[in-house]
Amino acid sequence: MLTLLRIVLVPFFVVFLLTDHSAGGPWRWAAVVAFVAAIYTDKLDGDLARSRGQVTNFGKIADPIADKLLIGAALILLSALGELPWWVTVLMLIRELGITALRFVVIRYGVIPASRGGKLKTVLQTLAIFVYLLPVTVHLSWLSTIALVLMLVALAVTLVTGIDYIFQAVRVRAAAKAGQP
Repeated sequence: MLTLLRIVLVPFFVVFLLTDHSAGGPWRWAAVVAFVAAIYTDKLDGDLARSRGQVTNFGKIADPIADKLLIGAALILLSALGELPWWVTVLMLIRELGITALRFVVIRYGVIPASRGGKLKTVLQTLAIFVYLLPVTVHLSWLSTIALVLMLVALAVTLVTGIDYIFQAVRVRAAAKAGQP
């Protein structure tokens, strides 16, 4: 349910950010709140699933998709608003979409769960996006610099973990094929 709530929050986040993306505007703050609420549901969902031993294959697939919808929408909007370079968004989206497609191709052999690096990538991306979303970031050059540095670190981790997922997919497929008669 929390994963689905996160997906439902994405259109609200988009509308809020597009309605008023100016510094200090009330809808920009609403976008920040929607983004933070969606991110919190991700953490809460993961914590509850692990504490109750309810990690499911649905969750392993749906949770990353919900993350990609939220992160992808934020990256695209920030670039469209001229606040984030497009090349950062394009590289991140290529990695995200590529790994999602790879997971679906490999799913018949086994599920590739989120790795620690993948979780770190999500934390770094969300932190960088959060700083970019703050209406005051546009007016504070030091905060803009912090946002960019965080985003570049997130991009590096995003690309490295993407390569790691490719290796994991190869191993899962090879192990499944080795186990077939």
